[in-house]
Amino acid sequence: KISSKLGTIRIGTVGDSSECANIIHSWIMSTKWMPNVVSIKELEIVFKKNIPLREFWVFGDPILGYLSFDKERSQIMGLYVTERNRGIGKALVNQLKEGKNFIQLWSHLPNIEAHKFYYREGFVQTERNNSGSDGLPELKFIWNSF
Repeated sequence: KISSKLGTIRIGTVGDSSECANIIHSWIMSTKWMPNVVSIKELEIVFKKNIPLREFWVFGDPILGYLSFDKERSQIMGLYVTERNRGIGKALVNQLKEGKNFIQLWSHLPNIEAHKFYYREGFVQTERNNSGSDGLPELKFIWNSF
């Protein structure tokens, strides 16, 4: 566990699947450009399957945010928080950066607020994909420690 003035970051477990599914489902429901094509139960199943396969961090109790990281690809697969501009995403990204030299991620093209965040955290945009895994255009961001 790592504590900050905002809360505690810890390694996530399969038991966190429901809370994390709720976070991403709430984001989908409040994001006009994001298609709602998956149920909250389906999201929960995805979390139960993927949490053991990834470096997975959660923030707070109750959980206020999470970060899912594929170690083999050195890629953030998901970073979602319940409230923006509170330092939760920054704390999770800082935790992830420890001991790493390279991190990459794909972000939906319309997600301008996320892009601003990644730029502030030292990421640079390197590519564009006109049709990501969910059919939406995406931008690739990378971070290097050097």
